[in-house]
Amino acid sequence: MSESSASNQHHFWDIIRTVPNFPKEGIDFYDITPLLRTHINEVIDAMLAALPEGLLDEVDCLAAIEARGFVFASLLAGRLGKGIILLRKQGKLPPPVANKSYALEYGSDTLEMQDGLPTAKVLLVDDILATGGTLNTAHELCISAGHEVVGALVLLDLAELHDAFPVPVYTVLTA
Repeated sequence: MSESSASNQHHFWDIIRTVPNFPKEGIDFYDITPLLRTHINEVIDAMLAALPEGLLDEVDCLAAIEARGFVFASLLAGRLGKGIILLRKQGKLPPPVANKSYALEYGSDTLEMQDGLPTAKVLLVDDILATGGTLNTAHELCISAGHEVVGALVLLDLAELHDAFPVPVYTVLTA
């Protein structure tokens, strides 16, 4: 369950498209791209509103998870005057990198981040929390690099698909 008071009645649901059986049979894909096209400023406002007062004072930078996490983290960082750490798919960052492999609901993948960055208090940022594989891996990768993870911010939490998360998760929408 999310830490914030997310809503499954939010008007964003009128814009998000559900694509059944994508990327494979039995998976419902929540397509947020129409929302990004028409309501991106409102989405960023809602994500900021989902965070408890004072949390951003603790955050040094945002840990942006590829790919749509980059969109949200970049816009949030611009508004907040914070930096970004990129968490990318394998082979996209120049060495040295730290990496961690993980299982997805439809396969497996590897996340990487630059190794040797100054340690920071970070807020993980991504679009959707589903089974938690990507977000958990991002958390573990940041911790192993010496960063302190103060929480995670996502637009949409598919709460019934994952177990408890090791840090608070703040979200706008739940499904």
